[in-house]
Amino acid sequence: MSRTGIRTLALVTTFAASAVAQNSAARSALTRTTAMTLRNARPVWMTYRGREALRLAPLAGHENDTDIEMVAVLTDTDFENGSIEVDVAGARRAGYATDNASAFKGFIGLSFRIHGDSAERIYLRTENARLDDQVFRNRSTQYESDPDFPWQRLRQENPGMYESYVDLEAGAWTRIRIDVSGTTARLYVNGATQPSLVVNDLRLGKSRGKIALWTRISSDAYFSNLRIVRK
Repeated sequence: MSRTGIRTLALVTTFAASAVAQNSAARSALTRTTAMTLRNARPVWMTYRGREALRLAPLAGHENDTDIEMVAVLTDTDFENGSIEVDVAGARRAGYATDNASAFKGFIGLSFRIHGDSAERIYLRTENARLDDQVFRNRSTQYESDPDFPWQRLRQENPGMYESYVDLEAGAWTRIRIDVSGTTARLYVNGATQPSLVVNDLRLGKSRGKIALWTRISSDAYFSNLRIVRK
């Protein structure tokens, strides 16, 4: 899960242990007993906007860090093709930059096909969606691939190809579904019939691996109602 040029903490915690079903059409509710390995984060179970949710919070003493990923790898998952659905709520955490360009604000999403330091990732940039600046609105969704294709490189080499606009409300519950088949991934938001983002060339090719909940330390990030279907 490392990324070129991104500082990470060498702090990993294993949390709880309950197997996610491993049949061909697994369904997984995210609960307090879901097996996960945490990186740079601690799990906080709480009620958020009317439902029980997992909040990924900074480790004690690191509340003011910047440019850090917080990750919960679902240790009993093994995913190649299928769909991953989850409700997410992400917004800027208090104390971080308020301008458009600085800080990683309201970033929240999923990593998949994780194997070692390799991972595919699709996520929302919720604070961008309702800005006046169209350039930033067009960056409301994002794809990247660890370790060699962070969003900065993909944007530089292929402007606009791996990001898109979708209407989002920062801090509100948002349903996302990522359909994965071969080297293609499609992101659907809030039950839409048309994808908000299509990636036709997943940079890891045809691969498989674990699934993770993902956010950045500058974001308030909540997850609920996870469902995984493998094909």
